[in-house]
Amino acid sequence: MSYDVEKINPYNNEQSKKDQIARMFNEIAPNYDKLNSVLSLGIDKYWRKEAIKTLQKYNPKHILDIATGTGDFAILAQKILQPKHIFAIDISEEMMNIGEEKVRQKGLEEYISFEKQDCSSLSFPNNSLDAVTVAFGVRNFEDIDKSFQEIFRVLKSGGIFLFLELSTPEQTPIKQLYNAYTEHIMPTIANILTTKQRAYEYLPESIAAFPQGREMMLILKKNGFEKIRLRRFTLGICTLYIAEKPQ
Repeated sequence: MSYDVEKINPYNNEQSKKDQIARMFNEIAPNYDKLNSVLSLGIDKYWRKEAIKTLQKYNPKHILDIATGTGDFAILAQKILQPKHIFAIDISEEMMNIGEEKVRQKGLEEYISFEKQDCSSLSFPNNSLDAVTVAFGVRNFEDIDKSFQEIFRVLKSGGIFLFLELSTPEQTPIKQLYNAYTEHIMPTIANILTTKQRAYEYLPESIAAFPQGREMMLILKKNGFEKIRLRRFTLGICTLYIAEKPQ
């Protein structure tokens, strides 16, 4: 089964979605951190911190951070959770180059390693990881079901899959304000800051097409996960999904 969001591409339909996503993030990498903070008004830092704190009771020792980008989620997870190791993977080398520099500056090379990997074909052994995290990357997956099955495979029994994703608010007037912001203000800011505007036009399109709430919970269940729950942040602008691999 394919999902509408898998058909939303940054550029065209000639390349695979995976190749277009890699190209997009390689192009915007130099301005990504600055622009991300501006566009989210800094609220994304709160969302990330709250998501990571959810993992504290599980005390994961080996964590895989998919779509790690410039490594902010992995670095924060290392600070809060103190795991033995975080494997940070992405398909954008330019984003990871920035992440690796951050890790070097903080002296965390022993705890966080970067590698170019596609989440639909992971190199990790079966039942080898305590937790898998994704911060704002699932809607960029080329094949959600295949990627979820790979995540399920590499998790240990009782392992946690946790991901944050931007979502469309359902209540008025926040829904109307959000739509106006993503459709008009966000691309304008991106253009002013000389970032590839198309990348930030793709953002609201992919959010609108992404399976949200109960629909996403059913997708997780279909792919083998249990004890699935969600938490909404900031009037529904962001959603945290948590699921477990059965014992």
